[in-house]
Amino acid sequence: MSTAVDQERQFGAHNYAPLPVTIVRGEGIYLWDDEGRRYLDMLGAYSAVSFGHCHPRLIEALTRQAGTLDILSRVYSNDKLGPFLARACEMTGMDRALPMNTGAEAVETALKAARKWAHKVKGVPDGQAEIIAAEGNFHGRTIAVTGLSTVAQYRDGFGPFPPGFKTVPFGDAAALADAITPNTAAFLVEPIQGEGGIIIPPKGYFREVERICRDNNVLLICDEIQTGLGRTGKLLAVEHEGIAPDAITLGKALGGGLVPVSMFLARKEVMDVFNPGDHGSTYGGNPIAAAVGLTALDMLADGRLVRRSAELGDHLKARLQGLNSPAIREVRGRGLFIGIEIERSAGTATDVVLALLKAGVLTKETHRNTVRMAPPFTIERDEVDQVIERLAQALETLGSKKGTGS
Repeated sequence: MSTAVDQERQFGAHNYAPLPVTIVRGEGIYLWDDEGRRYLDMLGAYSAVSFGHCHPRLIEALTRQAGTLDILSRVYSNDKLGPFLARACEMTGMDRALPMNTGAEAVETALKAARKWAHKVKGVPDGQAEIIAAEGNFHGRTIAVTGLSTVAQYRDGFGPFPPGFKTVPFGDAAALADAITPNTAAFLVEPIQGEGGIIIPPKGYFREVERICRDNNVLLICDEIQTGLGRTGKLLAVEHEGIAPDAITLGKALGGGLVPVSMFLARKEVMDVFNPGDHGSTYGGNPIAAAVGLTALDMLADGRLVRRSAELGDHLKARLQGLNSPAIREVRGRGLFIGIEIERSAGTATDVVLALLKAGVLTKETHRNTVRMAPPFTIERDEVDQVIERLAQALETLGSKKGTGS
């Protein structure tokens, strides 16, 4: 064990349990540990490293801006934020954008906007606005969002939670319709539940959800922090069903894997509830973040990386399904956003993750005994095939250990 890891364990809060590897360098699809061993990165920092590690174009944007102008706060305008916001609105079809730093902050911004819109525009009595989310959601770890979670561990010991939140089953449009009241401000939902196990709702679900929200004057807010910016083979995952939400949240890949950048984007009517002083962030929209974020969006604008995500995702999914392993219960996903649910009788997703780590592939388990894969879009077909070969060996080893009772 390295001194750095010892120090992390001694002086750091134990809110993470890292896998037994210490990463010291990254380039493209690859990461290297402190012993010089190379790994294929199939996690991509939960979709944040869509462009690959240390992409030269992003590094150049970061260093150029860092050497010119760093942090101002929004007390003053800067020459990088406007073009960044304009590009984000142009690419997503939204009217206004509010920059923040982390995905959780973008969601908090969405919640505040929805509540104020309900009180000032819809006419919901002050303090009575309700927000609905889906069971199995993951929108961050703030107190408010934790109150929306249905995962017991995420809530344990952190109450009391703010009122005005409720959940309905994911994929059940009728349940959403039944839950809406005259005080409902918004439905906050992930197009695909990532932390929940890469769960895709039934076909037509989002079209029906959009209709229900329109009929009831309820905002439809889609959390695209993990699924957005090409991850599912479309620029936004909502494009798979052709819907137009009232607002979206972006993050992770928006920072190019280099800096934390997030954003709440919405229709003009929704965003215009904010007045100077209502909401903000010291670092949100800073010149470095804006320069890197604009470069990340520019790299996606011609669609080539998004198409790579779709094509290589189809290849990855087909190869996974072609394994025909009794240890695999189901393969789910779109684009390079794939979940491999492991049969519980065969073992745990953690067993598979640790076996892949030994084989030089980095992944992470998530809910429903699922191994999650979200590699950079720069992965090559032969690298996908290498991952499949190593996974097949890991599953075979898992089966042999189960058979011997070890």
